[in-house]
Amino acid sequence: MPTQVIFPPHGRLMTKLTALGPYLRQQHSSEGHFFFDCLASCINAKKAPEEREFWGWWLEMVETEAGYQYRYFFGRYDINGDWLEEKVPAKHLEPVQQTLDDFYQKLITLLEQEYSLTLSPASDLSAPTLSVSA
Repeated sequence: MPTQVIFPPHGRLMTKLTALGPYLRQQHSSEGHFFFDCLASCINAKKAPEEREFWGWWLEMVETEAGYQYRYFFGRYDINGDWLEEKVPAKHLEPVQQTLDDFYQKLITLLEQEYSLTLSPASDLSAPTLSVSA
């Protein structure tokens, strides 16, 4: 008989996810769905702050019967505050990938060690799964 997965209360999990760093976007998250992003590398630092764009990533995590599944994307955070899925130029790729790997390690540690929940890639994830070992 399979063991029943127990999820923490939404508010408590939001608090713990917020503590991981500046990644959780509460306004884009809801019960069972969490949105994270990172503006990892500035494209145009000479522009005024409100006119800057960034290379980075965003990750969506959704509740499943066994824990959570994730999808992540790389791209550009544009001047309008929207994410556009685009190939990150080689000179920006290392900081973008490193911040995602660092975040993923914190996220999986929290979910597995504190809550005994799994985190797995979504079945339709077209990019390779994250390189950090679970």
